[in-house]
Amino acid sequence: MQAKPQALDVVTYGEAMTMFVAAETGDLARVGQFTKRVAGADLNVAIGLARLGFRVGWMSRVGGDSFGRYVLDVLAAEGIDAACVTIDERYPTGFQLKSKNDDGSDPAVEYFRKGSAASHLSLADYVADYVTGARHLHLTGVAPAISATSRELAFHMAREMRAAGKTISFDPNLRPTLWPSREAMAESLNALAALADWVLPGVSEGVTLTGYAKSEDIARFYLDQGAKGVIVKLGAHGAYFRTADGDEGIVPAMPVAKVVDTVGAGDGFAVGVVSALLEGRDVRHALERGNRIGALAIQVIGDSEGLPTRAELAALEAPQNSTDKTARAALNAV
Repeated sequence: MQAKPQALDVVTYGEAMTMFVAAETGDLARVGQFTKRVAGADLNVAIGLARLGFRVGWMSRVGGDSFGRYVLDVLAAEGIDAACVTIDERYPTGFQLKSKNDDGSDPAVEYFRKGSAASHLSLADYVADYVTGARHLHLTGVAPAISATSRELAFHMAREMRAAGKTISFDPNLRPTLWPSREAMAESLNALAALADWVLPGVSEGVTLTGYAKSEDIARFYLDQGAKGVIVKLGAHGAYFRTADGDEGIVPAMPVAKVVDTVGAGDGFAVGVVSALLEGRDVRHALERGNRIGALAIQVIGDSEGLPTRAELAALEAPQNSTDKTARAALNAV
């Protein structure tokens, strides 16, 4: 008799794109060579959690093209369950171009995703046992932005997980150009955040979504909607947190000697926070881990290349990691 597959620890969904990263600095129009990678905020988190040993499922649609096959190959290589990834022969897999910067500034990114297979995600893609069988749902604000049907799926998944008594984390990950207006974006994403246990906005995202400038007020806004905890990312200043039981504080950022690529820092932070919370760690440890993995992410080119394995993370979290040679070797290996 065939063994029943193990239940997932985490499920997430969204759009993966093939990403072409410039091999040289300068205007993308004049770049002749690129390196192929994958991109997608929710997929980055899925990759990071899978590398830490969690059983992760990712739901999506990809085209029946070489880009779609590439995404599926990456999922297999990372050990991510793709049982709910549909190959859609009608529409293509999206892709993007990303510039290479050597000064630590944000790279330029050009998207080619309109009408993609993933933009046709809908309630038809929902598999109840697959989703509610998982311990945790991680959502970002990207997938709800790509289409009305994908947005409907996000809300359905969140409501079903909430009804099942499972936990939910939500990272706004704003993409204003995908929305008809900033008001529509704020209304939808704040409603989705109201279904989450943990909300993880960046401070500028919090300003856009809530109208408040202070981290404390941003946190209070989401706590009043029912969140158990809110974590506000402060960039180089670390992260602020406030919980429903009144605990609050700031956890300093990890120092970084040279910033290589800022894209993916927030996803790395989410990997650290979600993994620690799922392990039953306290919120301060979760933020420390989030800051640590976010710092790793910005020291390499690529959105997920800096995400550590469990062994690398364990070495970095060891008490003597400031001087331990093993920990430094792990950091250099990422």
